[in-house]
Amino acid sequence: MIPSLLRRLLPLLFCLITMHPARGQAVPEPSLPSADRIRLAEAFRLKAWIGERVWPGWSRTIFPVLLVTRDHEFLVGHPAPSDDFRPLGRDALLGQEVLVRKRVFPPNLMATFPAVNGISTVVVGQAPNTDSPQSTAWVLTLLHEHFHQWQSGAPGYFDSVDSLGLSGGDKTGMWMLNYPFPYTKPAVASQFRTLSLALARALETDQGGADTVAGAQARLAAQVSRDEFRYLDFQLWQEGVARYTELRVAGLAASGYQPSAPFAALPDFKPYGEQAAAMRAAMLRELKRAQLAKQRRLAVYAMGAGLALLLDREQPEWRMRYLEQPFTLSKPVEAAAPKQVEGAGKD
Repeated sequence: MIPSLLRRLLPLLFCLITMHPARGQAVPEPSLPSADRIRLAEAFRLKAWIGERVWPGWSRTIFPVLLVTRDHEFLVGHPAPSDDFRPLGRDALLGQEVLVRKRVFPPNLMATFPAVNGISTVVVGQAPNTDSPQSTAWVLTLLHEHFHQWQSGAPGYFDSVDSLGLSGGDKTGMWMLNYPFPYTKPAVASQFRTLSLALARALETDQGGADTVAGAQARLAAQVSRDEFRYLDFQLWQEGVARYTELRVAGLAASGYQPSAPFAALPDFKPYGEQAAAMRAAMLRELKRAQLAKQRRLAVYAMGAGLALLLDREQPEWRMRYLEQPFTLSKPVEAAAPKQVEGAGKD
């Protein structure tokens, strides 16, 4: 007969045993959290629906994603994973194989670079840990990053970037963030603001304004060296148009796309039409409040997106020539306003 004290202790002993598995007992494999699976599936589904509606060839661009959680990184859609990943099997919702490894990158990262086996990969944290914590915004930001995969996948992209002559010998690519552009120079900041305001006014009207924007652009170019303007033009082309892509995708989704039921059921879901309107309002607000000395490189996002939207109205075929005329938005803007003559920076 079991003593009464031992009988009372048995439930506690059982709990301790189940809470602390014996040495050698298999530890459960990590798995993608449910909300992250739903968001990733929505991004892949929306990308497939968009197809060629925004960029020619975008539908054929591979979409590897590395989702970074607190302890692990989950790799989806990668054609050649490195050996430090182990397979978890095919995910039914994603329709793709998922692999995992211990966390390497910061859990708040949102970037695209050759992170896995030299292949351009979107490295992204879970939505609440990023600068796009709301689910719809996070999905659109993922497509912003996927646009960078399309950009960098263009033939000769990296050699062409090197040929800009802006790296100063930096082989890491950090020059793109740290280039010594004269953000705080009063004349430059003032003319940048003039251009921003002209662009905002042009976007708020139904037509016209391209001549004024092109003129303000030419006067900004005259305030900086050719290399400095080349850097600004490159950033507008690369990052500003990525922001524009978010806007375009949101607007198209609002007009004919049906989000998946699991995605629409997320507690922070926002319809794509609402998100598109909020993003456009934020862009116009940033243009009207432009402070180059304070915003520095971040100012290119709203301006580049705005210039691309203006080109949609004035010269819709510009997107078909986007990769043929790399690293510049100033030239398409000049072409949309042929009355303007000047457009390059000084020596």
